[in-house]
Amino acid sequence: MNKPTKKIYIYLPVLFSMVLIIGIIIGNRIKTGTPLDKNLLSLKHHKQTNKLTNILNYIRLDYVDSVDENKLTTSAIKAMIRNLDPHTQYISRERFAAVHDQLMGSFEGIGVYFSILRDTLMVIRPQTGGPSDKVGIKGGDRIVKVNDTTIANIGIDDEEAKAKLKGPRGSTVKITVKRLGTPQLLDFEVKRDIIPTSSMNLAYMVNDSIGYIKLNTFSATTYEEFRAGLEKLKEDGLQELIIDLRGNEGGYVRQAINIADELLSENLLIVYTKGNNRPKATSYSTNRGIFEEGDIVILMDERSASASEILAGAIQDNDRGVIIGRRSFGKGLVQEQLNLSDGSAFRMTIARYYTPTGRSIQKPYKGEDFNKYYSESYHRFANGELTSIDSVKVNDSLKYTTPKGKIVYGGGGIMPDKFVAVETSTSRFYQNLMRKQIIYQFAFYYLDRNRKKIEKFKNVKSFIQNFKINHNIIDELIVFIKEQNIEFNKTEYKKEEERIKVLLKAQISNNLFDDEGFFPVYHQIDKTFKEAVNYLTAN
Repeated sequence: MNKPTKKIYIYLPVLFSMVLIIGIIIGNRIKTGTPLDKNLLSLKHHKQTNKLTNILNYIRLDYVDSVDENKLTTSAIKAMIRNLDPHTQYISRERFAAVHDQLMGSFEGIGVYFSILRDTLMVIRPQTGGPSDKVGIKGGDRIVKVNDTTIANIGIDDEEAKAKLKGPRGSTVKITVKRLGTPQLLDFEVKRDIIPTSSMNLAYMVNDSIGYIKLNTFSATTYEEFRAGLEKLKEDGLQELIIDLRGNEGGYVRQAINIADELLSENLLIVYTKGNNRPKATSYSTNRGIFEEGDIVILMDERSASASEILAGAIQDNDRGVIIGRRSFGKGLVQEQLNLSDGSAFRMTIARYYTPTGRSIQKPYKGEDFNKYYSESYHRFANGELTSIDSVKVNDSLKYTTPKGKIVYGGGGIMPDKFVAVETSTSRFYQNLMRKQIIYQFAFYYLDRNRKKIEKFKNVKSFIQNFKINHNIIDELIVFIKEQNIEFNKTEYKKEEERIKVLLKAQISNNLFDDEGFFPVYHQIDKTFKEAVNYLTAN
């Protein structure tokens, strides 16, 4: 499946400008634009609307050169919303499908995990039982043509590759691959189908009592996935739970509310919203929870946003669990969507989210400089907030108290109960490996050359227990590093040897078994995860 095309897990002090998935208003209310002036505009605004219409018509009829009316209208819309807030947005018809697929939990395509390496689209593995798997496409195949059009060595990027492989369910696409050990090119006719995408990376038992669930987004299927994972963990002896929301930028808020309901006892406030033109709306827990007892830890970082913050806030403010990690992003604005007749959409902020103690999740924003708003994580790093708890500033005027007397702070984002600094490395050698994706590339390269030997491990448990990163593999890695024009620094390598070995094994395991293979290996060097396990073990 065309699920993240470059599935790379890099844990460095590299901070990202974030494009947040928008949290849709509680209940997922969607409006349709028929007609726009009747539904959204009152008579007192009619004169201003006429002014805008008159100007656009004047330009269209009498401007000195021809104009693109669609482009002009889009520019006008974007100029208007720059005076609003960072999360009100216009979504073009071209972008709408991609945004929609991301939140719906499925798309239509051929069902392969792929990556682009050395200007070639490599199949990491086909989705088991998916369209590509059914016709015989295998891990390691190089896709060189799509419908007889060459795509190798032309500089194709991820989005272009997705566009060529996706298509309506039932349509067919001709895929031509180069397979190692086979002299001729192989042609496959693949019938596209619905490809489910998972918002839950995995659910597994860390030990006899502690379970772990990682959510990467809140799509339309997240609650169902979470509940199924939680039920499986309970069957395996779950007593304490870690929920990993690091990097989870949000999505459908209703999914987060439903998950919170499974963890809270009856009649507890989960979240409420209010806005200038919208009355206060509240969501409370019901009596349906299947894990209302047992300790909970939620892992968060500066990229956790929106629905992630609502779930974390509900758990923290109701004294149901603790937050470990770093202050979350601070996206607490409610959007409502207006679908427009040309296939585009307009998402407008109508209210703010508040946690049960009354904290506003939304961090401050000013004026039209939204780039500064989205790049705030850079400032957090520069100010030392990501590396030292002493640099985290709290506003004493925004102090709140939970029912059991714990102090929590407002002002934007969810503050952790236990701070864990961002992973850092002073080794330039290691940073070069990460920046140039060397470990990720070598993991695929090694698996590609040793596929028959490695695929004897039929399950995750067997691979993790029995596969070792030995001296021969490291020697190959060193040769590979030098081939990429990176100077091998033996002293710096020795300092980072354990981390490099674990990451390499995790990436090979990921190529074989997806997230179920990656995370249990990576957790050996995951400081925040270890803090959570230590906390639960001590309590």
